[in-house]
Amino acid sequence: MLASPVLAAAQDVPLPRQRPKIVVPVEPHSFAEAVAGLDFDFASVSDQPTPCLVDLDAVALIEPLPRLIGPGQCGGPDMVRMRTIFLRDKRPVTINPPLTLRCRMAGTFAHFVRDELTTILKAGGRTLRSIDGTGSYECRGRNRIVGAKVSEHGKGNAIDIHSVSFTDGSELFPTDLLANKELREVLKAAACEKFATVLGPGSDGYHEEHVHIDLAERRNNYKMCQWNVLTATASGVVTGVVPLPRPRPVEGEAVDEADERPDE
Repeated sequence: MLASPVLAAAQDVPLPRQRPKIVVPVEPHSFAEAVAGLDFDFASVSDQPTPCLVDLDAVALIEPLPRLIGPGQCGGPDMVRMRTIFLRDKRPVTINPPLTLRCRMAGTFAHFVRDELTTILKAGGRTLRSIDGTGSYECRGRNRIVGAKVSEHGKGNAIDIHSVSFTDGSELFPTDLLANKELREVLKAAACEKFATVLGPGSDGYHEEHVHIDLAERRNNYKMCQWNVLTATASGVVTGVVPLPRPRPVEGEAVDEADERPDE
């Protein structure tokens, strides 16, 4: 017997899709997990500023910030927004835009500007007015690569510097091939002495137009200083040391700390 047209048409109609299961967000187990973070030490809570904040407040214009938590491994305690650094003669050095950092990184940078940077520039006959094009806290992977290990920027532990300006209206770009090479070499040496990481041109292809500094913690206090101070001839040819790729480690050989990727 032939099936009726009505029955055949009914059999061709697809069944409705199953409803997706409702996923209930996992609620934090406690106030500490929701607001303070799992690693928060409640015994450290005090209405008094930390020694770091007291020291920093004496040399810079700062605004203490709430503890930054997440997403992921981003954030940190004892965060501040630093707008101005006061030199030893009380003159202000403006930071454009202001830096959002952990207090320790902010303090280290403030003292670097007051002691090392201004001394180096003064020897060259220049008076510092501002530090420009800065980058600080930003929750992201290293070099903005999706899925990469969290950057020191995501911990409030790093600064990017594009240029500095002087009271006479002139500017200095540390990565400028035409800028005074001797001055830039001295600046590089001072930065590499003060910070755990210094990355510039020649480091990894991501720092050709700015210099990155941070206080990354590594085994045995290992430091990374990768900034080729390059120059350009009148014809535009770049001169200086251009590093070759690092050799691949032999199979089974332990990878040395120095072979790690830069920590930007």
